[in-house]
Amino acid sequence: MSPELRQVGRDEFVLNMGPHHPATHGVLRFVLHTDGEIMRRAVPEVGYLHRGLEKLAEAHTYAGYVPYTDRVNYLEAMFCNQVWSMAVERLMGLEVPQRAEHLRVIACELNRIANHCVTLGSISMDVGAYTPFLYLLREREAINDLMEALCGNRLTYHYVRIGGVAHDVDGAWVDRVRAFLDHLEPVLDELHSLIGGNEILVRRLANVAVICASDAVGWGLVGPNLRASGVDWDLRRDAPYSVYPELGFEVAVGRGERGQVGDCYDRWAVRVVEMRQSVRLLRQALDKLPAGEVLAKVPRSIKPPAGEVYQAVEGARGELGLYLVSDGSPKPWRAKWRSSSFSALSIIEHLSRGLMIADLVALIATLDTIAPEMDR
Repeated sequence: MSPELRQVGRDEFVLNMGPHHPATHGVLRFVLHTDGEIMRRAVPEVGYLHRGLEKLAEAHTYAGYVPYTDRVNYLEAMFCNQVWSMAVERLMGLEVPQRAEHLRVIACELNRIANHCVTLGSISMDVGAYTPFLYLLREREAINDLMEALCGNRLTYHYVRIGGVAHDVDGAWVDRVRAFLDHLEPVLDELHSLIGGNEILVRRLANVAVICASDAVGWGLVGPNLRASGVDWDLRRDAPYSVYPELGFEVAVGRGERGQVGDCYDRWAVRVVEMRQSVRLLRQALDKLPAGEVLAKVPRSIKPPAGEVYQAVEGARGELGLYLVSDGSPKPWRAKWRSSSFSALSIIEHLSRGLMIADLVALIATLDTIAPEMDR
């Protein structure tokens, strides 16, 4: 019998899903123990995409490692740039110019929208609707054009730097962003009514793989996955950083829109609301954008004093954390990334019991895990 499929006893089959499977969202393998179409458990196995990103930090200068942070999670690279830069700035006691802080918020919120476009499109595609994916990629391409004009890159940005940002913006670019936001807002309304209200999407997601608030906290979920379970927590508000305390926004929390609080549908709906709130944040940051420098005076050779720091930001998938240790040399002594995808992946085996195999596809999609972030 094929090694991908074997029978254990009379009723249980063990089969592989991945590591190369379109529904695993990366090079990720699940070992499924099934009784027909019903799963007894699904065990995730990681390690197929390990690149030694944490070890590489020890071999590079603090500034030289910034381009590597883009590769921690290529769908939210701006947040990876930001958390690394903020950690080094805290070690150095370096103050970032206000204009640079506003530009960081603008770049990151654009990145959040772009990430959610991929996530929501992938969820739709995984449950059988391909067209919404193309519509959402169209909006993401518009953001990619803005990012290219901002920093020259469309995916791995290398825009947020230690001490500020790499490039300033002019009035023409600001006007382009405002025009995009005017276009995007009605698109989001259309997205939620036409796609979010689609009967097939609702039946595939509502009341499926429900995560209660206590399980979400206990398993270490963060970001949209945590908030979809009814936990009102967002680092931008509850552990504020940058200029977020000056900006008004609402935290999207799951409310059982089509089924139970914490189901797959709530994880879809929360991300739609987050995109609307990102539009709101962007408008405020653009309006309040101050004049001034975009990069602080940083020594040519960055040597933070010996010490350690944990820095976190609210990335597109939730808390993106970095534990950074300096020994006073030009290179980090230790860097440890805290990724949201790894904790999200850990709850899948717990949730998988009794689910259909097709429901596992929906669960993976709505948890929005990404393989590079797990295998660092």
